[in-house]
Amino acid sequence: MTSHVHLLVTPQSNDGVSMIMQSVGRRYVQYFSRTYKRSGTLWEVRFKSCLVQTERYVLECYRYIELNPVRASMVNDPAEYRWSSYSTNALGAGAKICCPHQEYLQLGRTPEERRRNYRTLFSTQIDGKLVVEDLRFATQKGLVLRAERFKDEVEALFGRKMRVGVAGTPLRAML
Repeated sequence: MTSHVHLLVTPQSNDGVSMIMQSVGRRYVQYFSRTYKRSGTLWEVRFKSCLVQTERYVLECYRYIELNPVRASMVNDPAEYRWSSYSTNALGAGAKICCPHQEYLQLGRTPEERRRNYRTLFSTQIDGKLVVEDLRFATQKGLVLRAERFKDEVEALFGRKMRVGVAGTPLRAML
C-alpha cells in the first residue's frame, strides 16, 4: 500500500513480531536515509497488531490483506499487485519470504489443489463486519480478533485484557 504495510505473521516466540518489526524498521530506515541523504525518524507510529485465532480467521485475514490493493482501486485483481503474496498462494510464483501457514496447507493435498482452492476463496466477498469493524478495530487497539472463548484464554494466559471495557471501569474488574 502507499501509506502502510500489512503482514500476516506467525511468530516462533512471544516477542517474535516485535523483534521482526524492530529489525525491518532499523534496516529500512538506514537504507532510506542513505538513499535519500536524510536523517531522523521515518515512521509516524509504532506498528499495530492483533491476535488471530488461527483455525477460524487466518484465511479471512489472508483475503483481507490480499484484497486491500483491489479495495483501494490500485489494481483490478490481487495478482496484479506486485507486493502481495497472492501470486505465491494462488498462482505458485516463488517467494522466499512467504512460508505457507498450516491453514493454507490444509486447503488441499497437492500444491495445485491448494492454489485452486485458495483462488476459490477470492470468488466471494469478504464479510464487511470482519473487515470494517472487527479486524481494523482489533488491530488499532491491539486486541484479539473476534472469538470470545479465545479472548478468555489469552487473557488468562497473559494476564492482559483482550477486549474493550466500559469507560471508567478499573482494570482489575476486567480480568
